[in-house]
Amino acid sequence: MDSFFLHNDSNDFPSPDSTNDDCILAIGGNLNVDTLLKAYRMGTFPWYNEGEPIVWHHPDPRFVLFPQNVKISHSMRNVINQHRFRFSFDKNFKEVIRGCRMARRSGMPGTWITDEIEIAYTRLFKEGYAHSAEAWQNNELVGGLYGVLLGKVFFGESMFANESNASKFAFIKWVDVLKENGIELIDCQIYTSHLESLGAGFISRNDFVALLKELIP
Repeated sequence: MDSFFLHNDSNDFPSPDSTNDDCILAIGGNLNVDTLLKAYRMGTFPWYNEGEPIVWHHPDPRFVLFPQNVKISHSMRNVINQHRFRFSFDKNFKEVIRGCRMARRSGMPGTWITDEIEIAYTRLFKEGYAHSAEAWQNNELVGGLYGVLLGKVFFGESMFANESNASKFAFIKWVDVLKENGIELIDCQIYTSHLESLGAGFISRNDFVALLKELIP
């Protein structure tokens, strides 16, 4: 199937079952708040490189974590019990997304978090839809993650760690916050061994879309 192209002022996405073989749902459009919220509600998200048009992905299968299934290894329990890090959330969103942008990923020459992405998600944060979780050490931000919260679903976007285990710590503590607030699904988007070790696994796109319809008013 050929990719569906959106006009710059459009957020009229095609059906999720219209993705091509690379799980691309659409190309183009914009990163306005309304567009991003509509995208997340249907399970698609922007992921593209600097200088490229916006590319909207809708993976199948989908990598997710049900909060009650989070795994905490013995070594991570030690990290938590030793109070090596201090946790907070929504205290420094700008520095968290910047930390994610600057993080060096194995096998990746650069980052997909462009100026455009950083501005768009900071706008989402200011409007109460995006959130950050932070790990601090000696009053320095050393790790964290950010994503979008709609209904009972948290859509994770990216995480970073400048100290070993800092992002895992922030994630585990953030999952505790999500569980306390009735969140039932965490979207991890695509596979990473890091998130698999924390309990994430695959479900089909159809099951994922069905859950979004159930969990987001």
